[in-house]
Amino acid sequence: MKKYVCIACGYIYDPELGDPDNGVNPGTAWEDVPEDWVCPLCGVGKDQFEEAE
Repeated sequence: MKKYVCIACGYIYDPELGDPDNGVNPGTAWEDVPEDWVCPLCGVGKDQFEEAE
């Protein structure tokens, strides 16, 4: 599964880890992360992420 990086702060969403503190279980693909989820570090929306290289 692909990782995604926050273009505002550099936080990397890793699907293998998810974001359990914010309701996203490990193993959750980016496409399945809720649209109202926000970056746990800076609070920007999912639209401010891009595919990590």
